[in-house]
Amino acid sequence: MLAYLIRRLGAVLLMVLVVLLTTFSIFFLLPKWAGQDTAVLFAGKATGAEQLEGIRQKLGLDEPVLVQFWDFVKGIPMGRDYANGGDVTRCDAPCFGYSFRTEEPVWDTLKDALPVTGALAAGACVMWLVGGVAIGVLSALRRGSVWDRSAMVGALSGVSMPIFFTGMVMMGIFVHSLGWLKIDDDLSGADGIDIWLQSLILPWIALAFLYAAMYARLTRATMLEVLGEDYIRTARAKGLGEPSVIRKHALRSAMTPILTVFGLDLGALLGGAVLTEQTFGLKGLGFEAVDAISNKDLPVILGVTLIAALAIAVANLVVDIMYAVIDPRVRLS
Repeated sequence: MLAYLIRRLGAVLLMVLVVLLTTFSIFFLLPKWAGQDTAVLFAGKATGAEQLEGIRQKLGLDEPVLVQFWDFVKGIPMGRDYANGGDVTRCDAPCFGYSFRTEEPVWDTLKDALPVTGALAAGACVMWLVGGVAIGVLSALRRGSVWDRSAMVGALSGVSMPIFFTGMVMMGIFVHSLGWLKIDDDLSGADGIDIWLQSLILPWIALAFLYAAMYARLTRATMLEVLGEDYIRTARAKGLGEPSVIRKHALRSAMTPILTVFGLDLGALLGGAVLTEQTFGLKGLGFEAVDAISNKDLPVILGVTLIAALAIAVANLVVDIMYAVIDPRVRLS
């Protein structure tokens, strides 16, 4: 088990390094090849040549690309100094650089947005995982029944309706018409669990409705396939009770593809639920990413991209560990 964990951890670290190199090249090397000056993006077109040269020196844009990349990577765990002669600016770890638009450390922006995105993803994933798997299992056990057909029609509706439609409908009903809930668009400084719950309950339901529909269909299809296997018939022939057969044999085997999809979905959401945050006005990572793209704020875009990549890598590492727990044969592969 230890050797398996070491192999998986090494693969994750290698993937994160590749993502770092790729994203850095996209945001800082490709604009240079296209004839765009990153210093102009930082200071604006009206800045004089002398000021632009000072910005290049302070940000290290006049250094070779590999030196810039090493300074960037080293700055994430250790911090970094931006120096232009006697003008030295310290960027504490984790240092993702400074925003082109606000000239504030990128991490200050991201650390305010992270709790919002984390709370949104965590609450929604619990809802869709429990609800979707439960509906899928019941549909598989009652194949062809009224429950099965109704659940699959509901699942098809959930997959078909985009998040901005269901979100706006729910806000129109529960926030504007009935006035039962209020949504605070800035939760970074919000105090009190009631404010967080009121602001996140509708985004949780809207996001969970979309994903639960997909998980219900996946669980149903996987359970129907597993229930037809020989070892399930053998377990029943040995006299095991139906709850034991479903829980210990069928559902355990069916969880492998569900865990695979769950790791990817959760990791992607931790990198920013763009449509959900835009629909409900929540200032999470997805909201900040869209705002940074609109303002060509490259360091913020780069920071969000790296956090999303790290979230997906960690989520997949956890999924790999869960594979080894569920199926011991995975440890030997």
